[in-house]
Amino acid sequence: MSFKDLQLIDPLLKAIEEQGYTTPTQVQEKTIPLVLAKKDVITSAQTGTGKTAAFALPILQLLSDKQDAPKRGKKIKALIVSPTRELALQIGNNFKAYGRHTNLRTTVIFGGASIEPQIDVLTKGVDILVATPGRLIDLYKQEVITLEHIEILVLDEADLMLDMGFIDDVKQIESLCPKQKQILLFSATMPFKVEQLANTILNNPERIEVHTTLSSANNIGQVLYYVPKRNKIELCLHLLRNEIIGSILIFRRTKFGVDKLEQTLIKNNYQVETLHGDKSQTDRQTALKKFKSGQVNILVATDVAARGIDINELDAVINFDLPNIPETYVHRIGRTGRAGNSGMSYSFCGADEKAYVQTIQQLLQIQIPVEELHPYPLDPNTKAEIHKSKQTASKHKKGRKSAASRKKKKRWY
Repeated sequence: MSFKDLQLIDPLLKAIEEQGYTTPTQVQEKTIPLVLAKKDVITSAQTGTGKTAAFALPILQLLSDKQDAPKRGKKIKALIVSPTRELALQIGNNFKAYGRHTNLRTTVIFGGASIEPQIDVLTKGVDILVATPGRLIDLYKQEVITLEHIEILVLDEADLMLDMGFIDDVKQIESLCPKQKQILLFSATMPFKVEQLANTILNNPERIEVHTTLSSANNIGQVLYYVPKRNKIELCLHLLRNEIIGSILIFRRTKFGVDKLEQTLIKNNYQVETLHGDKSQTDRQTALKKFKSGQVNILVATDVAARGIDINELDAVINFDLPNIPETYVHRIGRTGRAGNSGMSYSFCGADEKAYVQTIQQLLQIQIPVEELHPYPLDPNTKAEIHKSKQTASKHKKGRKSAASRKKKKRWY
């Protein structure tokens, strides 16, 4: 199938060709016709599947026939709500690239930046607005914008928005738009909260699920290391010294974990930047710019901070902490091996994370290769582990005897 088979108009086909696109991805092939038919749509798809174009192209086409004359002032007809500044900017850039041969005007608004330039652009009129929830509501309350002409509302990365606590903002934004509108919901995962939101605001939606599996990512190598939690940092340093080279994205579960690993890496003379929720927008943009430009080759991030970040030619991903949601694992490793390049994924599994491995392998329908020859094995049969278990058993035995002889006293353990 070609993009022409999707009944896209010539200005869009010309822009697509200039972007170097040849054939639509699976999510584009399934989603574009439904959006053009003005259906409400729920799409579950990971980063790297082309989902931005899946909603941007049909939105541009639907609005192209009803462009306001500049002298009459443009009204916001399409609103795309995105959880982070980075994602909003990427979406805005895509709309501008795809719509370059139309007269549709797109702008992006977000928090953590001066509000005055954004107000200046909005007062001139725009057709398509990409916004983060907080800044959008602020500008609405200041009566800078009105949402009464919205025809299409897109909630992108819905699971991340809810994880970041934007549920009330999203509901408020939806209620400020006209009742008669088309709603498109995109999410990497579909937890209960997202399903609940969809059931509340969408009208008889069509559902699309596109899951990346190993069969569609043969250029991504995967390897699993079973390692005691206390030795994960040592294993990470060992691999960085002896095996992993190039640009590396390391995922940690918490902001504290990100900062702790950063300090260790810096002490060991590695060039590293970090991304997490406590970083300012300016710091996050600076960190990402340094990583993309090659000033540093290691980026340590939480899933929330790294969601949707577009990084080309990433050599390796390290899952320092395994995610408890298997789709998140697929989302992480999909950062590497893009555009025909090869990539590697290294995952560290502690004793308390073994269940996560099982769910990940069930989703992928493969067994991830295990590397057993490394300095920090998770093996209860090693001498160190046996010695430790004997010590623990001995302490508990002494504790029980002590408690029996002094019934009135609390057990020490």
